[in-house]
Amino acid sequence: MLIGFVAGEASGDLLAAPVITALRDRLPDVQCAGIAGDRMIEAGASAWWHVRELSVRGYAEVLRELPRLLQLRSALRERLLAERPAAVVGVDSPDFNLRLEMQLRAAGVPTVHYVSPSIWAWRPKRIEKVRRAAERVLLVFPFEQKIYDEAGIAATYVGHPLASIIPSRADAAAARVRLGLARDEPVVALLPGSRRAEVQFIGPAFVEAALLMLRREPRLRFVLPVAEPRLREFLGPALASAGAAAGRISLVDGRSHDCLEAADGVLVASGTATLETALFGKPMVIAYRMPAASYWIMRQMGTVTFVGLPNILAGEALVPELIQGEATPQRLADELLAMLDDRPRCEQLRERFAAMHESLRRDTPRLAAEAIMATINR
Repeated sequence: MLIGFVAGEASGDLLAAPVITALRDRLPDVQCAGIAGDRMIEAGASAWWHVRELSVRGYAEVLRELPRLLQLRSALRERLLAERPAAVVGVDSPDFNLRLEMQLRAAGVPTVHYVSPSIWAWRPKRIEKVRRAAERVLLVFPFEQKIYDEAGIAATYVGHPLASIIPSRADAAAARVRLGLARDEPVVALLPGSRRAEVQFIGPAFVEAALLMLRREPRLRFVLPVAEPRLREFLGPALASAGAAAGRISLVDGRSHDCLEAADGVLVASGTATLETALFGKPMVIAYRMPAASYWIMRQMGTVTFVGLPNILAGEALVPELIQGEATPQRLADELLAMLDDRPRCEQLRERFAAMHESLRRDTPRLAAEAIMATINR
């Protein structure tokens, strides 16, 4: 039995890998193949293409890469139709996956979409596209179940896998040992994102904010996980201009969870990392920058007030969000230091994040695998 998986970015790789493991535990002869990342490959999937080939963000960037992406999707569709899998699971990346799923489903291939598009945040009309694309949707946020039930679309809340992967209680001391950091120094994690465009637009501002914070708090240590070595080039000029202070900023290859667990506070780019930061119970300032054209388009289609997942899930501004021109190094530094200086506020955030963690924790791999198997059997 072959089950196709299509992950479009690093977060999709993280989501899909434990589901592949759960499927292989239940179906020892199953083969999983498609577009996969390193974690999926380690779980036993075959990568016809690597997830890196789809990791593009923002309208301007997608337009530049569109011919290549369309060609890749066409080649993937033809291979899946030739292989006739028992089902195909599109993991997030709705702009790429929903069209593919519609074509496969029309050809008789059962389809599952894992992670609902953010129809509650922007482009709400996409739910009709989801209806045509997926026989079942696997939901990662509890409030989404009502939306799909009211729309009459088969959906299963499986919880967010990160809520099971990330421990309920962070062990900052152990994480600092793993990273080679002193236990008694305050630590700030800088997470500018995992894609080139993200690091290019916000990474230097994070480094400059770190230097401003050092002027006020010289004991601070900073850790900045770099998803891929090639992304270091976008941080180089800012670090070079820092002089001796650059020694207080450690670039770490990957290991973003270690960096988050070790931190007292976090500067984080909008995206899945904001949820990871909340699940580790860390005070944060959320920031984002993108090309002006991409931001204008997203603003026209948006339907929610917030961009960070912790604020969206809470329905209120738990933590600051600095977007586009507001995301200056000075504002970033000021907001995070003010938060870290306010201990009652930090404790209140930890309590709210702990409740959020509990609401998202389920046996996600088992629930997702069972929903996929039920779709195949039907």
